[in-house]
Amino acid sequence: MPMTTFPADMDPELVERLVTTAGGELAVKMGIEFVSLSAEHSIARMPVEGNTQVIGLLHGGAHVVLGESLGSISSAIHAGPGRFAVGIEINATHSRSVTSGWVTGTCEALVLGRTLATHEIVMRDDEGRRLSTVRMTNYLRSAER
Repeated sequence: MPMTTFPADMDPELVERLVTTAGGELAVKMGIEFVSLSAEHSIARMPVEGNTQVIGLLHGGAHVVLGESLGSISSAIHAGPGRFAVGIEINATHSRSVTSGWVTGTCEALVLGRTLATHEIVMRDDEGRRLSTVRMTNYLRSAER
């Protein structure tokens, strides 16, 4: 996971997982590159090439994969050691298509509570135009059962 910055107080076990898995198998398949990660503000990017649907546009599901990757990791960072985040709701609004280049997702916390975390993730093209908006809510729970 090159170039990624992590908060100094981030759970070392989560950092280790992120580094050793490069964000998970799906993130690797999609070509997602994490730039900076924190509970409040995270950034990642993904190539359009290899993630298009049949007519050559970036697949709407690819927007959601990028959004969910950022929202889940940001929520897990907020959850802290001994806890984890489970997605319970996600929605996406696609407002513009793209056929080449890179898409950058910027994730902002809307609510960081004790049991719920909600993030808004905005995807933009290389020219900074908004492509889609994803909103995700995660349930934060203890790793103990």
